[in-house]
Amino acid sequence: MKPTLLALLLGTTLAAQAAEAPTYQGLGADSVSAATLEKFRAKALPAELSRKVQSVLDLRAPGAGILSPDGQSLYFGWRVTGSAQVWRIDGPQRFPVQMTGGEDATNVLDITPDGQWLLLSRDRKGEENPGLYLQPAKGGALTAIQHLPGVQTFFEFVSDDGRYVYYRSNDEVRDSYTFYRYDIRTAKKEKLFERKGYWSIIDHRADGSLLLQKAASNVAAEIWAWSPSTREFSPVIGQGEAEEHDVRFGSQPGEFFVQTNKLGDVRRLYRMVGGKLSPISPEGKWDVAGFALDKPKQKLYYSVNEAGYTKSYALDARTLKPLKLPAFPGADHVSIAGGTRDGQRIIIGVETATAPRSNYVLDWKSGKLTQWVLPSTPEIDTRQFAVASLESYPTRDGAQIPMFVRRPAQCKPAPCPIVVHFHGGPEAQSDAGFSPYAQLFVDAGFIYVEPNVRGSDGYGKAWLNSDNGAKRLDVVSDIEDAAIYMKRAWAKDGVVPKIGVMGGSYGGYSTLFAMTRYAGAYDAGVATVGMSSLLTFLENTAPYRRALRVAEYGDPVKDREALIKLSPISYIEQLKDPLLIIQGASDPRVPVGEAVQMYEAAQKRGVAAELILFADEGHGAAKRENQVASIGHTLRFFQTYLQR
Repeated sequence: MKPTLLALLLGTTLAAQAAEAPTYQGLGADSVSAATLEKFRAKALPAELSRKVQSVLDLRAPGAGILSPDGQSLYFGWRVTGSAQVWRIDGPQRFPVQMTGGEDATNVLDITPDGQWLLLSRDRKGEENPGLYLQPAKGGALTAIQHLPGVQTFFEFVSDDGRYVYYRSNDEVRDSYTFYRYDIRTAKKEKLFERKGYWSIIDHRADGSLLLQKAASNVAAEIWAWSPSTREFSPVIGQGEAEEHDVRFGSQPGEFFVQTNKLGDVRRLYRMVGGKLSPISPEGKWDVAGFALDKPKQKLYYSVNEAGYTKSYALDARTLKPLKLPAFPGADHVSIAGGTRDGQRIIIGVETATAPRSNYVLDWKSGKLTQWVLPSTPEIDTRQFAVASLESYPTRDGAQIPMFVRRPAQCKPAPCPIVVHFHGGPEAQSDAGFSPYAQLFVDAGFIYVEPNVRGSDGYGKAWLNSDNGAKRLDVVSDIEDAAIYMKRAWAKDGVVPKIGVMGGSYGGYSTLFAMTRYAGAYDAGVATVGMSSLLTFLENTAPYRRALRVAEYGDPVKDREALIKLSPISYIEQLKDPLLIIQGASDPRVPVGEAVQMYEAAQKRGVAAELILFADEGHGAAKRENQVASIGHTLRFFQTYLQR
């Protein structure tokens, strides 16, 4: 049979399968019955396995945090209670005070210039419909600015005089945002404007001028300026270009700082005056990962992603001359997290391969560096953790895929089984650093591998965009090529290692695709919040996300054939190896129906399939008990099917 005819028949078969595949409608916990949630509740783990996972979850570092205006207190997030809550520490290495509590994840966003109020975000059951709250900085009850069912309320900034809180919400139209300002004194809100699409405020001036970003995809954006006097919008950069842009006001009128890959393959940092871009960061092969200015616009900070390792730099914002930051030998990641409003103090986060992130405060005036929050590592010597090595594997078309590999000290019997973890996004990146999660698999005797397949961030624009839309068909084979390489290169004495595949979100999709389209490449798979059909996913995902996801995966009408070919459920007849599916019922990104339809299709195939549904979670497990169940069952599943 000629290849062209075979391809034609394959397309027809896939189209027929897609038409006959199980379908669903709806999003969130209400779209699945209570009986189904109860049926697929996570079962209890063996006691010893549960203890191992619990001990790993105790290896945690608090969030980077926000300093009070006087630099005397640090407010940060911490999961020590089992859910994300806000804590305060009044001085370096002091005993922390818990500020918020309960079961709902709560995060600190900012503090008012007078140091009187915290701005907090609180979400329920992972729905990603957060509310915005005020809390006295010394502690006390929360006051809701806005928290409405099914509505997103996102903080933007606090005005320099401390009176107004600016925020956006999709309370009027679910796929667009209306912008408001809330008067702290009167507790009244004022509508500023509404914009069609996914807009956010990225900077402001004291006179009320705003810089806004309009997202065209998860990475590309246009930048606009808004005048409070005319209430009109004017273009700044990126209009109609579908390129990446992040911009901040400079200290001088008409001056902007711009991070973009518009002029080359990698993101660089530029100064823009009169529409002309002048480079600030040096030319090289690595992306500028992010940048920020202090509130007085005196210091400019930026970080560079060097093959999955983070380096940070500081400049005088006016002269652009380098400012010396402290050295942290052996650090995998050094990042600038924020600072006081006067710019005198900044927070520096430091992470190594063998210790959780530590937070330091640098006082520019005195030059003093002080460690504020100590990470906790109870009962475990993290100095023995496996250090990730940066390696690569070849693809069938000659590309080299970077991957981070962590190996056990020894394998008995050899070869070690392998777990390949594909990241989410898809425009995300696996990196080096401290990973108790990876170490749990290493301790269990697995080689733990994290590839950065084509479409990943951190390797330039061409690499990032190589999987957009129908182009994904040309590079999705990177998933299979990983297994082909490892079976050949990591065999021992003629024994081929067993290989498992796993991931969350797009990594969950990658897992489902690996187990169906590339059936036999992997011996078992665990997919968490992954899409089983790109068509039903796009039809049912939250309205505010749909346009951004279409830009990444393709249009359900124009690109229907490609979406069918890229959907794991189209290849369900090829599924033959054990599969575990994990999903949060309240997930607004990947509907719970994606998991249910894939499980039911696998059951009809007679495959060893399992499904776990969390009734009180969204896009991944946030509560500790659910994290234990999710991680523990993943490890149990791989031990059952991969270890000899």
